[in-house]
Amino acid sequence: MTKLKSWTSLGGIGVFAVLLLAVAPLVLTDHWLNNVGKYCCWAIAAVGIGLAWGRGGMLVMGQGVFFALGAYSMAMHLTLETAGDRIPGFMVLYDPLAPLPMFWEPFRSAGFTLLAIVLLPVIMAGILGYALFKRRVKGAYFAILTQALAVALATLISSTIRETGGDTGLSDFKYFFGFVLNDPANKLMVYLIAAALLIVCLLAVWQLYRSRFGELLVATRDAEERVRFLGYDPANVKLVAFVVSALMASIGGAMFVPIVGIITPAEIGAAASILMIAGVAFGGRASLFGPALGAMAVGWGQSSLGSTWPDGWTYILGLLFIVVILFLPNGLSSLTARFTVRARRSPDVPPTPAIAAAELEEVKS
Repeated sequence: MTKLKSWTSLGGIGVFAVLLLAVAPLVLTDHWLNNVGKYCCWAIAAVGIGLAWGRGGMLVMGQGVFFALGAYSMAMHLTLETAGDRIPGFMVLYDPLAPLPMFWEPFRSAGFTLLAIVLLPVIMAGILGYALFKRRVKGAYFAILTQALAVALATLISSTIRETGGDTGLSDFKYFFGFVLNDPANKLMVYLIAAALLIVCLLAVWQLYRSRFGELLVATRDAEERVRFLGYDPANVKLVAFVVSALMASIGGAMFVPIVGIITPAEIGAAASILMIAGVAFGGRASLFGPALGAMAVGWGQSSLGSTWPDGWTYILGLLFIVVILFLPNGLSSLTARFTVRARRSPDVPPTPAIAAAELEEVKS
């Protein structure tokens, strides 16, 4: 049954890929296609959160940090690509004679930018995760610490106006690795890249879930001391999941920049990180598709309801989050499992304790 469920999930990824890569470009307008691309970026980060939180039990409330590493790496390259040999315009406003900051210079290279998007979150998450997990920091302490890092980074960027644009952020990008961003064909290309990366992330997590590592990750979440007793180091298991989650957040942030056209501290701070967590909880943190679909649904709500009812949208999101936590702690994805269990159960024969326990475990997973 587990193997059948695994291959059913793979088929679901295939259907999802067809919808995003083939159907959406044909039926959606340019405006909505751009919005779906933005939702895909949040979904990429959410898939990583599902791996770390849903399967690993690590409430990562500071994914805005790694989202920022990818986003600002990409934004710095696109800003320099737009400026050419000149100093970026926002820097000239504050000091026309000041040279380009030294840490900006390497981002003129497309190759260095791509490496930074991948390596910066891996290195930072590796160091941070090693320091925390080896000291057995977990639970609320881990969540508070990661969120504090997101707040600190957003504050740092806001205070460095000359180097990062401050609260105004980086925007007005005209090129994407040599391609003109205003060209509709190139906008479609950027969308397809983001959608394809989401599918790749789903495939990677699908493979991790069905691997030995996936079993160890769930075991570490549910019985960490028993895993340690069996000879495995739970810190190493958590570290791998945390690093993969950080990498996915960075990739989502990198693609967010050319699609949306701007990156500011508001997109990476505590509020943004909590919004990602809310989407994952809404969809179902322990399932494969739940985090991605939940993040896309919350993104749609923010874009649609947030523009027409900006003050009330926050209350709607909060109420939705409370309802899901109280009545569907495993998210909307648990509804499918419940209906499947009820459909398989004979209406005339009550389940034995063993069958009931197995069904309950299936719903939880």
